[in-house]
Amino acid sequence: MFKKILIANRGEIALRVIRTCRAMGIDTVAVYSEADRNSLHVQLADEAYYIGPPPSVQSYLNIENLIEAAKKANADAVHPGYGFLSEKVEFATALKEAGIKFIGPTPENIESMGDKLASRELMKAAGVPTVPGTEGSVSSVEEAEEAAKEIGYPVIIKASAGGGGKGIRVVTDPKELASSFRACQSEGKNYFKDDRVFIERFIQNPKHIEVQVFGDTHGNVVHLFERECSVQRRHQKLIEESPSISVPEEVRNKMGEVAVAAAKAINYEGAGTIEFIFDNNTKEFFFMEMNTRLQVEHPVTEMVTGYDLVAEQIRVAAGEPLSFKQEEIQQKGHAIELRICAEDPSTFAPAPGKIRICRHPQGPFIRCDSYAYPGYEVPIHYDPMITKLICWGATREECIDRIKRALAEFMLTGIKTNIVLHKNIIRHPAFIDGSYTTQFVDKEFTGKKHRELFMFIDENVFLIAGAIEAYKKQSSKDFSKLSLASRWKDSGRAQQLRG
Repeated sequence: MFKKILIANRGEIALRVIRTCRAMGIDTVAVYSEADRNSLHVQLADEAYYIGPPPSVQSYLNIENLIEAAKKANADAVHPGYGFLSEKVEFATALKEAGIKFIGPTPENIESMGDKLASRELMKAAGVPTVPGTEGSVSSVEEAEEAAKEIGYPVIIKASAGGGGKGIRVVTDPKELASSFRACQSEGKNYFKDDRVFIERFIQNPKHIEVQVFGDTHGNVVHLFERECSVQRRHQKLIEESPSISVPEEVRNKMGEVAVAAAKAINYEGAGTIEFIFDNNTKEFFFMEMNTRLQVEHPVTEMVTGYDLVAEQIRVAAGEPLSFKQEEIQQKGHAIELRICAEDPSTFAPAPGKIRICRHPQGPFIRCDSYAYPGYEVPIHYDPMITKLICWGATREECIDRIKRALAEFMLTGIKTNIVLHKNIIRHPAFIDGSYTTQFVDKEFTGKKHRELFMFIDENVFLIAGAIEAYKKQSSKDFSKLSLASRWKDSGRAQQLRG
């Protein structure tokens, strides 16, 4: 087993890995940019190393600096978390050459699944259902128009190396195809240095369902059931839950079998996720992509299965076989995760700044993975997610009730957050009955004014709370100007009044 692990990441995922390592008796090494000097993961790790200025390209994406830090710390393994370099074959290869273990899949696994176009063809060859679309990349507007006409509108154009909502366009009108095609090419080139794009049929009323898979170095591959990730804004997830209310049992079993077959097709090692687009009308599912890393929403699976996926990643990377067999894995109860972000709840624009008050919800079956604390300055340079709120219940209804209670307890002031948006989503009829799709948030909430977002919440409560806070601040300011004797007298009068 490893003695010391460097976490090549920041924020809540760095904290998540640190906590599991501590439980396993493994020393931890944090890395930080100048913007993260006071971040919580730096404070809780056994060691911490500075890796560069705030821009991620000079710090968390700087392979040379990260490997140098790992060598200085004498770390024998690196956990990449998610995002940043977690799916970069160059990083996994550089670590291998430096004699440091990468806690993740092999470079070959990452490379085979990192290209959407290549992975799609690989999955087709393995018998995994894929969305009808072009056989390869499309290089011109004329070729794209011909392909879209053959597939039938609406279509979705995707950059082959895209991700995180970049390089994706849905086209319903043939007149918009040329501009959308060029936009995807441009984003692919600018963000991923790859302008190849392909076209698929766009599934009407789609849901985003993914299956957690795990493989080891002994040839074992299992799945840990599905998560639904259909509550999204701008192709980025906001809420995840397990199990999905929309997937029938026989389809759930089939998805698991297909996901395992997909992972076995590339001799997959470690934690991974097979993502499917799910037609809520026909109950058909099609391969979308594979994420060769731990997912942001992995706590949902942990809550319903009882397994620590980070601990399993570490064991598998150390050469141990999986600690569970497929027949031992059970889905118990229901879990939902909310991504709490420092952003405007209406426009989704990032809202960095200093946190004034931070009170995380607590109580039975409530979990908060967070790096927020009072006085912390949320930087502008990184993803705006600061907390993941995860709740478990014996039933979906009980789980939603617990989330409502947890959100009522959650206090985060000084910055804008999407807490109020989550309060609205979980009370919306489409969420309650499970009929929501990937277009749900964009249709129901995007662009809504703040007053409209309070449709389930008494805005007067916030106005009164604001008035009380302003009064207390003003009273404190006036009180501080008094002399020591005057303060004593004033305090005595206040005590008499309270008595």
